[in-house]
Amino acid sequence: MIIGLTGKNGSGKGEAASFLKERGFHYYSLSDALREEAGKRNLEICRDSLVALGNELREKEGPGCLAERIFAKLDPEKHYVIDSIRHPSEVQVFRRRSNFTLIRIHAPERLRFERLKQRGRENDPKAWEDFLVLEAKEAGSETKTDQQLDQTLGLADLQIDNNGPLKEMHEKLKHVLVKIAQSASRPSWDEYFMNIAKVSALRSNCMKRKVAAVIVKDRRIISTGYNGTPRGVTNCNEGGCPRCASVETSGKDLGECLCSHGEENAIVQAAYHGVALKGATIYTTFSPCLMCTKMIINAGIIEVVYQAAYPLSEISFKLLQQAGVAIRQLSA
Repeated sequence: MIIGLTGKNGSGKGEAASFLKERGFHYYSLSDALREEAGKRNLEICRDSLVALGNELREKEGPGCLAERIFAKLDPEKHYVIDSIRHPSEVQVFRRRSNFTLIRIHAPERLRFERLKQRGRENDPKAWEDFLVLEAKEAGSETKTDQQLDQTLGLADLQIDNNGPLKEMHEKLKHVLVKIAQSASRPSWDEYFMNIAKVSALRSNCMKRKVAAVIVKDRRIISTGYNGTPRGVTNCNEGGCPRCASVETSGKDLGECLCSHGEENAIVQAAYHGVALKGATIYTTFSPCLMCTKMIINAGIIEVVYQAAYPLSEISFKLLQQAGVAIRQLSA
């Protein structure tokens, strides 16, 4: 879960972030990325200098540059709260993750002004007129790379009104978190097993193409395999397969390749450990070649789910269909 926070000065974004941090969310602020850059340049850390620096970076590196710096640090296994989102392009960066929700923390102008006075930071406006000048400055600009807070607020998925006691906002945040968690989508079983096959492919030692397969029965993985040279033989990427080491043209001299295919290894591994494959489904990152197709059929596998089509797959598909083996392709 990634919660993005946006809102005007004094709205309560910091309080919302603190609440989420206390509940296990890892915290990042786009302002921190600015402070880090300002520190490298030995600039004074104040609101005006950070706003100017942010506008400069957006102009040079693109309007989503600050978000990109934070996005690169995100671990898919952790919850995050990200504060100080002030430009639509920053929202677009985080929306590349399907579990991102942008929350607007809202409070009336007068209340926000009073909060800033009570907060008493050195650079906060002390007079109402100065507050309005700051509001106008941060709301938007004709320069597209400058911060565009009003446009960003309009992109929020949810709004929390923070115009009462702090405890009231906390209760609203709890309700929102439950709502987001309940609506969160999980990978389908197909996506789950295919993603595991993709990770398995990273273990491949083949120089030509990394391919892997996962064999599943009753939604339980019973065997995996990735392509590479046989057990006890020098790895392909260490010179174990002369054909691959020669960087031969794709599809040429396949009979001289010493590497076992991902589907082949998954089936053989099951045999090695005495696991029956009758009635199983095989998930493979590439559709099977003819040799693997024959092994799939004879092993009793009843379904092939693949992501990308192998270049020489027409005969394999016909043979699978003739043998009554179901074939499905998943989109990338």
